[in-house]
Amino acid sequence: MPGIIELVATILFAVAIIHTFSVPVFARLANRNGPHAGLWHLLGEVEAVFGVWAFVLIVIMALLAGTHDAVAYLDSRNFTEPAFVFAIMVVAASRPILELVNMTVRGAARLLPMRRELSTFFVTLALVPLAGSFITEPAAMTLAALLLRDGYFYRQGQAGFKYLTLGVLFVNISIGGVLTAYAAPPVLMVASTFGWDTAYMASHFGWRAIAAVLINAALLTFVCRQFLVDGSIGRENANDPVTATAEKAKDADASPAKRRTPVPFVVMAIHVMFLAGIVLGAHHPTVFLGLLLLFIGYAHAYARHQNPLLIKEGLLVGFFLAGLVVLGGLQKWWLQDLLGSLSPTVLFWGATALTAITDNAALTYLGSLVEGTSEHWRYMLVAGAVTGGGLTVIANAPNPAGFSILKGYFPDGAISPLKLILSALVPTLVAAIMFLLPDIFA
Repeated sequence: MPGIIELVATILFAVAIIHTFSVPVFARLANRNGPHAGLWHLLGEVEAVFGVWAFVLIVIMALLAGTHDAVAYLDSRNFTEPAFVFAIMVVAASRPILELVNMTVRGAARLLPMRRELSTFFVTLALVPLAGSFITEPAAMTLAALLLRDGYFYRQGQAGFKYLTLGVLFVNISIGGVLTAYAAPPVLMVASTFGWDTAYMASHFGWRAIAAVLINAALLTFVCRQFLVDGSIGRENANDPVTATAEKAKDADASPAKRRTPVPFVVMAIHVMFLAGIVLGAHHPTVFLGLLLLFIGYAHAYARHQNPLLIKEGLLVGFFLAGLVVLGGLQKWWLQDLLGSLSPTVLFWGATALTAITDNAALTYLGSLVEGTSEHWRYMLVAGAVTGGGLTVIANAPNPAGFSILKGYFPDGAISPLKLILSALVPTLVAAIMFLLPDIFA
């Protein structure tokens, strides 16, 4: 039987999930500029939701069990992933890295036998997510979100297009990182326990993930081809204050007075080395945080080659993930037993659904603690977890990064969780079909 602390943690976890789905309501209240607009704005920041309720949990824990036990619980949590996502987000979003990736995307787009407007959009949603298998999913999410922001999302209106794009982006990032054993958080959590290396991931997950990513990107490009070709995105809702502000800001940045000279290749190379060092040191906070501090100093020294670093956005995302770690750490009493009781096929769909309400890395970790499981059961656990990683902002660790970068370009400056789920259903189903192919053809 769970103790009182576990029950309280589960109740607060459920409240946090409900709060996440209520964020657009708080955002609309904040936009009214009433006497409590600041409070509504705080409650409307999805990145703050789990951090706020995790703080409530610690306060209650201190009151019920004592301050010593509350602090001891915090000390027992592993906050490496939130810190890493913060570090990689700041470096990957820097101007030299973004320009390098933009050059790569444009170069790849020129190789495809289709109109440039279509090929660039397709490559952004296909090549960049697959690159997450090598530069890590948080870095890929940051880069893809910035490319979409600057290329498409700044335009006024067309919330439908933006939601469809966001759904495909989240799903493709979640499944695009499984070509290796270290880049996707849900794979990283179980790779050593299950004895999976990069060769195993490439042969069992990789080709299926590549096919699903390409299909999803191609389907969305086809559906949105008219908007992409004739530039009709944004001709509606011109009076929307959020998108109008974004449009003006983009136009101002594009003016001749604002244009800057290209970033030298040597600066790009140095930034790539920083990015590679942080990726290689992903398991060692003292390493990647030290590199981050050195990077911030270098960026300040050569500010003429930089855009403002995403420090605030990165900290908010780290706060979100840290709150998820605190609240999610006390869900083992019901989640592990539930996973262990499911057959492999039911487990796949169960993991896909459960991922929507809990981080998929936490889900696979708890599943790895179940004893006596078969290789097929383990495959279904991880496949289901990555398949459902695009359904909500809490489903996959990189999602808050994309959410933070793009949310300001949606109506009321907030992303509807329900519309995100609906937008992600088709790409999620495509991923599910590909990962279930071994069962279909058995």
